[in-house]
Amino acid sequence: MDPLAEAVIAGAPPADLLSEKVPDHYVAAHLRAEDVGMFRGREDKDVRASLRVGPVPMPELAPDEALVAVLASSINYNTVWSAIFEPKPTFAFLKRLGQQGGHFARHDVPFHAIGSDAAGVIVRVGPGVRRWRVGDHVVVNGAYVDEQEPATHADGMLGLGQRAWGYETNFGGLAQYAIVRSSQLLPKAGHLSWEEAASTTLCAGTAYRMLVSDRGARIKQGDIVLIWGATGGLGAFAVQLVRNGGGIAIGVVGSERKARILREFGCDLVINRHDIGLGDDGAEGDPTELGRRVGAAIRAELGEDPHVVFDNVGRATFGVSVFVVRRGGVVVTCGSSSGYRHVYDNRHLWMNLKRIIGSHVANLQEQAECNRLVRLGRVIPALSELYPLDCVGDAARLVQMNEHVGKVGVLCLAPKPGMGVTDPGGRVAIGESHLNRWQHAASRHSNVDFGASR
Repeated sequence: MDPLAEAVIAGAPPADLLSEKVPDHYVAAHLRAEDVGMFRGREDKDVRASLRVGPVPMPELAPDEALVAVLASSINYNTVWSAIFEPKPTFAFLKRLGQQGGHFARHDVPFHAIGSDAAGVIVRVGPGVRRWRVGDHVVVNGAYVDEQEPATHADGMLGLGQRAWGYETNFGGLAQYAIVRSSQLLPKAGHLSWEEAASTTLCAGTAYRMLVSDRGARIKQGDIVLIWGATGGLGAFAVQLVRNGGGIAIGVVGSERKARILREFGCDLVINRHDIGLGDDGAEGDPTELGRRVGAAIRAELGEDPHVVFDNVGRATFGVSVFVVRRGGVVVTCGSSSGYRHVYDNRHLWMNLKRIIGSHVANLQEQAECNRLVRLGRVIPALSELYPLDCVGDAARLVQMNEHVGKVGVLCLAPKPGMGVTDPGGRVAIGESHLNRWQHAASRHSNVDFGASR
């Protein structure tokens, strides 16, 4: 570990951080361009084969950027997409970004340091950064936007220059250091540890935009919301947001273990998709028939159809989502982890005046609103497992195989769990057991030793 990283871990003041030299190289989880074709013809594209952990060159800082010493990060599904080089190798994104020239050219290199979540300490800022200082404890919003583009000032997600940081850009968060634009930064909640804070940015912000924002479903009290994959990273936060807002949460999961976990969290109705004939190959079934089964299960318990369907699964569920949402209802979608090509009967959409809303990450205002809920303790981490950076391949494999619940965290510079709490009184007020509910629930309902990966 380099002296600057050691100073960060020791809690050194800003002056001491500035006196230490920024290292020429740092350790990052990264992909190599030479490996892009490695999975051709393979049925099992095991991410452990492509994810490398080792030194990469430290890039130069642009005027509007900050260098963050990353104490912790987490796995998102885009980590899996990156590591299997599908639907297209991320090096194509980096090449296109690099063609803009100037500091953008740094991104177009034969390695890709990945990761779209991070919590850490700012150790350097560019001369154009005004609101942030060396020593600040921050979390990173995954939306990388072009502030000079007019559309960005209406909604950061509408600008053509918007990219998913650490997926469509280089120098992401699964590393000892990360390069971020100042417009991505938000204050870390003082009552959370580094790993807890790092698990609450991308997925919680995405769920907030999808469900709460004016640009999403705009849920209100009493709304019935069907949430596919309700114990996954996105679903875990979606359930919280629905219940916080006075809605009625219906969670769909793929195993009895996950169903039991969801019931512990007070989900109003839990459906095991295997009980209604929607298995892992659900895309092969008739969406209308499957939709009738889902609708019947919901009406048997609640007496009416859902107002909103939260669909990040995609191909395997989308036809069912369009069918089952009530007349005039909303299907809000992102991600499509089971496939991007959705098939549905358009008659159910057009004749019943239903709507589909596409959603992608959160703009900075939405992320700030969600982060406020985290800081108030109204949204809690969904962290269930924790791995060291050198085992990032195992962490990503867990998500790839859908064997996880909630969020899978990664310790980067933090030498052990539980560090980074600067507001212990706030933590006591919210409750240690409450903050660790996902971890405890996952441990109770699994044969896996959840402490073994720490």
